[in-house]
Amino acid sequence: MNNPLLKSYNTPFQTPPFDQIKAAHFMPAIEEAIKEANLEIEAITSENEAPTFENTVEALEFSGKKLHDIASILSNLNSAETNEQIQATAREASPLFSEFSNNIFQNTRLFERINAVYAKKEELGLDKEQKVLLENSYKAFKRNGADLNVKDKARFKEISKRLSELSLSYGENVLAETNEYELVISEEKDLSGLPDSAIKQAANTAKSKGKEGQWVFSLQAPSFLPFMENADNRKLREQLYKAYMAKANKNDARDNKTIIQEIVTLRSEKAGLLGYASYADYVLEERMAEDKFKVQKFLDDLLQQALPKAKEEVSEIKAFIQELGDDIDLQRWDWAYYSEKLKKKKYAIDDELLRPYFKLENVLDGVFQTAEKLYDIRFEELKNIPVYHEDVTTYEVKNMAGEHVAIFYTDFHPREGKRGGAWMTGYRDQYRRDGEDIRPLVSNVCNFTPSSPGNPSLLTFNEVTTLFHEFGHALHAMLANSKYASLSGANVYWDFVELPSQIFENWCYEKECLDLFARHYETGEKIPQEYIEKIKASSTYHEAYATVRQISLALLDMAYFSLDHEAAQSIADITKFEEGAMASTELFPKVKDAMMSTQFGHIFAGGYASGYYSYKWAEVLDADAFSLFKEKGIFNKEVAKSFKDNILSKGGSEHPMELYKRFRGRAPKIDALLERAGLK
Repeated sequence: MNNPLLKSYNTPFQTPPFDQIKAAHFMPAIEEAIKEANLEIEAITSENEAPTFENTVEALEFSGKKLHDIASILSNLNSAETNEQIQATAREASPLFSEFSNNIFQNTRLFERINAVYAKKEELGLDKEQKVLLENSYKAFKRNGADLNVKDKARFKEISKRLSELSLSYGENVLAETNEYELVISEEKDLSGLPDSAIKQAANTAKSKGKEGQWVFSLQAPSFLPFMENADNRKLREQLYKAYMAKANKNDARDNKTIIQEIVTLRSEKAGLLGYASYADYVLEERMAEDKFKVQKFLDDLLQQALPKAKEEVSEIKAFIQELGDDIDLQRWDWAYYSEKLKKKKYAIDDELLRPYFKLENVLDGVFQTAEKLYDIRFEELKNIPVYHEDVTTYEVKNMAGEHVAIFYTDFHPREGKRGGAWMTGYRDQYRRDGEDIRPLVSNVCNFTPSSPGNPSLLTFNEVTTLFHEFGHALHAMLANSKYASLSGANVYWDFVELPSQIFENWCYEKECLDLFARHYETGEKIPQEYIEKIKASSTYHEAYATVRQISLALLDMAYFSLDHEAAQSIADITKFEEGAMASTELFPKVKDAMMSTQFGHIFAGGYASGYYSYKWAEVLDADAFSLFKEKGIFNKEVAKSFKDNILSKGGSEHPMELYKRFRGRAPKIDALLERAGLK
């Protein structure tokens, strides 16, 4: 087979040749790349010279590049443009990746060489980044079973392999449930309250599904959210909400509850094999938060600040419902609807008022201009980079001297082959080798309101902040300046990784930034000053409620993974377990069959297990960090250079707290977050 994955990429900037890659190419390429990587490992372990940093630690860091590249392409396609063949390939490849990883970390001769270098670390004259790589390498072996006996090593391998299979199945079930559901509306009266943009999009969806003359709403965010916020038909809101919250919780072949029980049990067993009391103890050892007790205290303290205010916000909505004369008891499917109505009343602002000023192409240009003003980089669209779908656009990122910085892919609209949400990913991390600076390939993938015939893609303000958020992650990857890929860009402690993304959202609320791009898509008129003031005034609207919601998810995450193995095995009922974990944050009556656990992909199909708290943790950092920009000027070059040099470019090459203190001049304080959220 003529396999493009096994050749040197004859493409601009050695980007993946998506126009040549087919699903059938992956397994042969993966098997060949594993053989190649194993030979590289064999070369390290059979080295006659005594172990050195260069011939062991650095050699291991640079090994397996071809396999890593192929795995990243498969993983990204399985998230952004999957199909049955890609999913089947991912399932087949997953145990091979696990076995390969386990074989490395449980390679006795390799660990002995790493250990020998580690024992002499103080005598080697290593620089900071080399020291971190050595420390990380040594810890990785210890944390992946290198010290276990033969029996426990075998069990550790079994667990790792099974967990990778379970995570894939979990994600496939959620995607299938999301794609399958349709709310089909045949009578125009049932569209009452919905904005024209939502109605037109639902009509286009119906037409694409052969249901012309009807309207189809889905569980994809650009369809689901406008319906929940605006549809006057309460029964249909209830129907759509219950469908959304019952994903993978129907006691059928796509039910995720048994998968959850097995994942929780296996993760706790894995941690126990390594001597940790729980999976959370294992994970948090490598986080800024350090242990589960600090995380719990952080969440409890924040909940104490937010819960009373959140209850006031719920009471305010109930009073507003009475004021309107609506004879209902407030339920979950009512919250977004009445919250949006009250917001319009209080601030005379809503998504439909703002959408005309947020044409997607203009917002993206604003993101680029913001990055240029802060970090002296610019973006040029390229037409010659192969892409995996026609929706994908590519850009070359350059510095002001015209030097190449990165390749940036954008993929912004929902489709059946793409999972929900928004994320940053990469096809190559930045690193340096043999005097060459290998620059990164970075991608932002989102699910924004798509354009339709005669209608451009007009974003909600929440979608604007999402684009800025994900682009903040992309900047972290693009501006990386490390020796080693494993320490480059966003390869940092999990509770630090959201700082670059969340801080970038802050610019969306500033007139100086909005004036760069927020123009009416028809008239070219700048967004009025009064709208900007309303955006800022409404920025803390129901922030306490949103904070409690985030805390509830973090508490659920910690509840699952703080269990010891015996307790994890004894979870008898996922529904009751979830209710107990989130009870302290509950503001509404329980809805039958509604469940977060069965669709909580962050912790069961992603990397956030024992780490969901990091969103709120990073908010403390981003609010505190942005306060310096506010003090000095949001486009202050000196502050921006310090943030770039001390945070964005450093990746994981130093401890994040040291990097943060170098930028800010002190440790972070929570005051700025409480003030910004209206909780102080």
